[in-house]
Amino acid sequence: MSLAPGTPNRPAAATMAGVSSSSQRLGRVAVPVQAAAAVLLGVAAVAEVSARMAGSGAVTPYILLVCLVGLATTLPVALPRPTSAAVVVLAAGVLSLAVFHLLTVAGVLAQIITGYRLGRLGRPFVAVVLGLPYLALVPDRPVRMIAVLLASLVPAAAAAGIASRVRREGEENRAARHAIAGTLLEHTARGERARIARELHDVVAHHISMIAVQAENARLTTPGMPPAGAQRLSAIGDTARSALTEMRRLLGVLREDTPPAEVAARAPQPGLRQLNELLDEARDASGAGTRLILRGAPAALDPGVELAAYRIVQEALTNARRHAPGAAVDVELDYAGPVLRLVIRDNGPGPSWSGAGSGPGPGGHGLLGMHERAAAVGGSLRAGGGSAGGFLVEATLPTGGAR
Repeated sequence: MSLAPGTPNRPAAATMAGVSSSSQRLGRVAVPVQAAAAVLLGVAAVAEVSARMAGSGAVTPYILLVCLVGLATTLPVALPRPTSAAVVVLAAGVLSLAVFHLLTVAGVLAQIITGYRLGRLGRPFVAVVLGLPYLALVPDRPVRMIAVLLASLVPAAAAAGIASRVRREGEENRAARHAIAGTLLEHTARGERARIARELHDVVAHHISMIAVQAENARLTTPGMPPAGAQRLSAIGDTARSALTEMRRLLGVLREDTPPAEVAARAPQPGLRQLNELLDEARDASGAGTRLILRGAPAALDPGVELAAYRIVQEALTNARRHAPGAAVDVELDYAGPVLRLVIRDNGPGPSWSGAGSGPGPGGHGLLGMHERAAAVGGSLRAGGGSAGGFLVEATLPTGGAR
């Protein structure tokens, strides 16, 4: 009996493509297993017939004939078409019971296997019909009992095959639904990225480029402009061009058709080594004092941590210029401890302009973005009023093992 479930398990990995085509693939893949099962059943049938006939006084031709019928009840299991195999096995079984009043255990197993295959491959009605001829056998009581047993077992085996097929198709359907859902999600994300890239390219980049052009034109065409004003306009143009460079890099990330090497070559991600340039730009833009304070020996950190620290400083300086114009800003990097401690403080009016505390709060997208950047690298951030006045941003970022 243990052979029955083994026959259809080989093709269990077949993909969903309709019941009929799946059945054909199942049959083709299971042929080697079916052939091995048929040989084992045939050997068992011959051995059982020989044991039963030993000492019975039957002549050799009769024994050979019964052995051939026994083989006919088992070997057809190897046929690739389940209906053909079931019909041949049925005919041989009915013949063996009707003529010789004998059906081997291997023959019974072959009947059950073929019924299971019919149910597994979507032909349960055939299995039920093929079990009915046994009910027409009405010889002595033992044969009638075997016939009734087979007429019941074959449909039961077909029902087990149906259950196995339903379970397999359910698993395939679930896998297909998951795959479709994943594909839809991926396509939605790609479409959203493409839409954002279009908006950035067509709207934001256009306006930034216009800022750069107009600042340069104003510097060159305004008569009698003081040197300080020309310097400010030049700085505006440089800042706009830097923003365009960053935006081109971002567009390369958003557009999946851009080769990765080209995206990487456009502009390296900034890190803590670029803080001096960032502070110089902030100092030139605001005209206020901006200092960089280092504690401990500077060390190269993970690029993700350095990028997060750079962006946090950049956003904090932008907030200070916007909400506390003219306020002096100190940027402190503390490498002395097991983590990188980053502190940006100003001497402006304090948290009244931000509404921010220890959490993201209602202070706008800038503070929320700083919290998210710190959390993304496994750190934390606090923003709020300083003990001596002004506004304070304090971030703790993991060093990840300084390199």
